[in-house]
Amino acid sequence: QVQLVESGGGLVQAGGSLRLSCAASGRTFSNYAMGWFRQAPGKEREFVAAVSGSGASTYYAGSVKGRSTMSRDNAKNTVYLQMNSLKPEDTAVYYCAAHARGPITSGSYAYWGQGTQVTVSS
Repeated sequence: QVQLVESGGGLVQAGGSLRLSCAASGRTFSNYAMGWFRQAPGKEREFVAAVSGSGASTYYAGSVKGRSTMSRDNAKNTVYLQMNSLKPEDTAVYYCAAHARGPITSGSYAYWGQGTQVTVSS
């Protein structure tokens, strides 16, 4: 069992930056690849970024690639998503999740956090 708690969301102007954090419980945190997803009002949840269990490999959606960096600190059981050059279309609830099986960008994720709201004003 893994429990995930996101933080770091908020209101920011377009062009600004935010750093999201996701703290995990459990001693097997490093066994899980981790992902960030987001869901905007009226839209389906979409993949944003993922990182392998060791942190050596990262994956990004095209919409955030070059503007975002995902990382993890296994000693702190925490993953991060640094988002720069934010756009109004980045407005969404952001969720972190622990990967279970399948492709890391579209497979099954076993555990989810409650989400943190990111709002980007124009």
